[in-house]
Amino acid sequence: MPILSKEEAQVLLKKVLGYSKAEECEVSLYGSEGGNIRYALNAVSTAGDISTTGLSVTSAYGKKSASANIDEFDDAALERVVRRSEELAQLAPENPEREEIPGPATFKESITYNAKTAAMTPDTRAELVSKSLDVTKKAGLSAAGFIENSTSFNAVMNSKGFFAYNKSSDVIFSVTTRNEAGTASGYAARGFTDVSKLDTESATRIATMKANKSLGAKALEPGKYTVILEPVAATYMMENMFRFDARSAEEGRSFLSKKGGGTRLGEQLMDEKVTIYSDPFNPDLPSSTWGRDGLPREKVVWIDKGKVNTLSYSKFWAKKKGVAPQPGPGNIIMMGGDSTLEEMIKSTEKGILVSRLWYIRMVDPKVLLLTGLTRDGTFYIENGEIKYPVKNFRFNESPIIMLNNLEALGKAERSISVESYQSYMIPPMKIRDFTFSSLSDAV
Repeated sequence: MPILSKEEAQVLLKKVLGYSKAEECEVSLYGSEGGNIRYALNAVSTAGDISTTGLSVTSAYGKKSASANIDEFDDAALERVVRRSEELAQLAPENPEREEIPGPATFKESITYNAKTAAMTPDTRAELVSKSLDVTKKAGLSAAGFIENSTSFNAVMNSKGFFAYNKSSDVIFSVTTRNEAGTASGYAARGFTDVSKLDTESATRIATMKANKSLGAKALEPGKYTVILEPVAATYMMENMFRFDARSAEEGRSFLSKKGGGTRLGEQLMDEKVTIYSDPFNPDLPSSTWGRDGLPREKVVWIDKGKVNTLSYSKFWAKKKGVAPQPGPGNIIMMGGDSTLEEMIKSTEKGILVSRLWYIRMVDPKVLLLTGLTRDGTFYIENGEIKYPVKNFRFNESPIIMLNNLEALGKAERSISVESYQSYMIPPMKIRDFTFSSLSDAV
């Protein structure tokens, strides 16, 4: 089934709701189509197109509810999935936290869809990969990479007259370059709503430069160092802190929990240079204008000049606490500064430039203590210059502590976390006293 328009989705959802006999019914319709190319050793290994569509029906009787899913769309199948959800709902235990479904609502039109990206073909992807491979072949390096574009839609309608629809498009690209001996490595990743902004050639040049410069890495003693985190490295380090959930904070399960009870709302948690917000109309990283519980998304500042400014509340938790509900972030943007990467390096007497982090694991969620490794180009800085590549480190650090030791910020860039496949707008940053706990022989 192709990507459905808003009007086509409405027609189908009304039909499904017409079969319902439950006290309340909500129907979700979703679909995506796109394609990808994966390459390794300077040659394409897999390529394909993917198209999926699905429908979910949730029926409710009081506090009892259940869902059933289907990917068939003839009338008999649609009625069958509604009956199934009703049968399951009758058997389900009561959920004391279940809230009534929302009524009619209006939402601003999002800017998440781009026609050029939606029109990408296998030839488009092949041309972009070819430009990347030309760079690595000329440099005598080997590349492994991935490019994927997708166009998707989501629509929700319920028996109380609520309807919401969103259509989006996206393209992501990542490449790792290595020498034949496997002793040097570089990396670059890009993500855009508009494919015309994707330059795989320049991205691969950066990965190639990192690989060439990382040859002959020397070992440095672990310890506390001034570090300059490029946007990709900063993204990996920070993404665990982007869940600003009031309930987990108030129940003592979060870094936003206060000892003895309550939250750290209004508290100076980080350096004053740190402002983190969401904005569905950010042109470089747009998001849907509606979120969970059928709530509209507007611009929200979560961290304002280092202070915890607001938290997200589900309808249930907001009602319990007597506050207005607030949906979680649809995107994350960290406000940048006016320093360039070059200026950060020049201002560093002794430090480490980190291109990328990986294999990050949680050590203590209450303080967001993380451990992980550097990779794909780690360099020693002395007297304002990059002196030589260094062997990779294991780190033990919290992004909260890290953002209290912030010295400078650059311009925010859209960065991808390949582990979560999420994109964020994060600036490069200079941090003092970053803790490297041991060395790693990994490249």
